[in-house]
Amino acid sequence: MIVDDESRDAITEMINIGVGKAAGLLNDITGSHIQLRVPEIQLVPIGEIANVNKTVFGADILSTVIQEFQGNFSGVTALVFPPDSALSLVNLLSGDQSPATNMDAVQVETLKEVGNIIINAVMGSISNVLSEHFAFSLPVYYEGRLFSIAANYIDGEGNPWIIIARTQFLIEAMQIEGTILLVLEVGSMEQLMKSVQKMNG
Repeated sequence: MIVDDESRDAITEMINIGVGKAAGLLNDITGSHIQLRVPEIQLVPIGEIANVNKTVFGADILSTVIQEFQGNFSGVTALVFPPDSALSLVNLLSGDQSPATNMDAVQVETLKEVGNIIINAVMGSISNVLSEHFAFSLPVYYEGRLFSIAANYIDGEGNPWIIIARTQFLIEAMQIEGTILLVLEVGSMEQLMKSVQKMNG
């Protein structure tokens, strides 16, 4: 499948609108000055995800908040961090500066809440712009390799697509990079493109 520049730009803009809204919500909740931006997105078949795991994330084992969604097109949305970045983000938001190297249950719940805010803002933006309705599962925390994360949530044959939106978290002069993933079930990428192209006229 070929994705034209106009459709790619439209997807990028929808995600940027969503992360902008999420930044405002996180600012209100935490009282911290948080900026989010998406400088680039990639659209690749999921079969190629092993090639981008370390180059995109700089780590093999990743900390991930995942929510499944169902609608006219379906799949999973995930907020993905290298473990060090996930722990740094949680500590900044909670004010906990402990030197722990692994997240405890409270920190996991904090990251899930952050993921829930960002994922819902992004999917809400897509829903509003494309006039689509989605039903969401509760957020789940997972640690593991990216391909395993995606494969656990996508059933069926074929080669689903994944939208990789690298997201910069600019927090109080510290830069933490996370990544938003949309993993679309077989046929859903084509449906997304049809909706985007219809919107573009």
